[in-house]
Amino acid sequence: MDPPLQDCTIEEQRGVVRFLWAEGVKPVEIHRRMLAQYGQSAMSQRKVYEWVERFKSGRTRVTDEGRSGRPSTSRSRKASSPQGYRN
Repeated sequence: MDPPLQDCTIEEQRGVVRFLWAEGVKPVEIHRRMLAQYGQSAMSQRKVYEWVERFKSGRTRVTDEGRSGRPSTSRSRKASSPQGYRN
């Protein structure tokens, strides 16, 4: 049987981490519980620890912070492979 919350967003998972951390749940237990509900879609244990540290430091938002610089662009498969280039 598939985990009930297999389809989810990363923001949803971050919110779960924040909520459970606020209730005093340890990161290792947060990760164990997330694996049970999200299955292979669950964030890694390392990421759970990273997000707990961010929340401890005062972060409240679960969305990504804006980044400066040029946004990434997609390339066609041909252009990104060495055979796609001509001398």
